[in-house]
Amino acid sequence: MASTAGAQIVDPSLFRLLVELETRKAQRMRYVVSLVCLGVDATGPAAVPASALVEGLATGIRATDAIAAAKGSETLTLLLVDAEDTDLPTLMDRLTPRLDNVRWSAGGACFPRTATTAGELLSQAQAMMKEAKRLGAGRLQLPR
Repeated sequence: MASTAGAQIVDPSLFRLLVELETRKAQRMRYVVSLVCLGVDATGPAAVPASALVEGLATGIRATDAIAAAKGSETLTLLLVDAEDTDLPTLMDRLTPRLDNVRWSAGGACFPRTATTAGELLSQAQAMMKEAKRLGAGRLQLPR
């Protein structure tokens, strides 16, 4: 794990384990966990891989949170501990200036409000990101 002033930057395989462990803990301790899948446009003249944005975004979220991106990937995933899905629009407003004019689309999900397992949380956030991309860049899509 790499340490920053903000969130922990972790390998994508470790990230999946963290999501699993955090949702189990959240279930026992009765708190919420949210995920945001943030897709960036890796085409065109201003193309930037998501992995190049990790450090800048990590400093914009809390030290209790985690962020992962595979090298060369077009997607970043944020694990947000004790964050409601209603907090996600504010988070994206705060992170947007750090995206440095990169076209992005994001999807979010919240355990236990919209998802009941870690796998469902990840799948839902990814599906919402794809829906946001379909609807147009610069938006966050959440389950209804």
